[in-house]
Amino acid sequence: MDILLQTTAQSGGAGGMGGTLFMLIAIIAVFYFFMIRPQQKKQKELQKSREAMTVGDKVVTAGGIHGRIKEVGDTWFLVEISDGVKVKFEKSSVYASSKDVMPQ
Repeated sequence: MDILLQTTAQSGGAGGMGGTLFMLIAIIAVFYFFMIRPQQKKQKELQKSREAMTVGDKVVTAGGIHGRIKEVGDTWFLVEISDGVKVKFEKSSVYASSKDVMPQ
C-alpha cells in the first residue's frame, strides 16, 4: 500500500510540472497577443503619423499645447501657438494632428 502511494505521488508531480509549464507558456502567449503586439502596432502608426505631418498641420503636444506647424526639422517641429509666438518641440512630444483642434 505504501509503495502504491509513493508511485502515484511521483507520477502526479511529473504531470503537474508539464501542466504548469504549459500554463506559463499560454499566459505569455496571451500577454503577447493582447498587450505587447497591439502596443507595437500603435507605436508604428503614431510614428507614421508624425512623419506625415507637414507645415500648416494643426497639432496638440503631450503638454496639451495646441498650435500649427510652421517648420519641420529632422527631430523637431516649430509650432506657432499664437500670433508671433513660436515654440520648438521634439517630434516625440507631438501626439495628435487634427483638422479641428484649433479654430481658424
